[in-house]
Amino acid sequence: MSFQAYLDAVEDTSGLTPRALLEIAQSRGYDDPSVKAGVILDWLKTDYGLGRGHGMAMVHVIKKGPSIDAKHVDSGGSHSDASDTLWLDGKATKPA
Repeated sequence: MSFQAYLDAVEDTSGLTPRALLEIAQSRGYDDPSVKAGVILDWLKTDYGLGRGHGMAMVHVIKKGPSIDAKHVDSGGSHSDASDTLWLDGKATKPA
């Protein structure tokens, strides 16, 4: 599953776009460098029913933004992504 596919599944499970979840996380201060991933994972599980894998995808976005390492772009593997920038605005608005 690509990184982007994880974020698309986050939207399916939570009913919110990754950007909406990012904004909520920022309003709660979860983007602060001192906040540990476990705190964010607990919040995402409790409030939105996200499991560890999908939660960790959101932790990455909350802590590091929408960029991913270029080694994952068109790598041909099961985790290959089409771009080094993740789409956070929801599946319905994703460019074709």
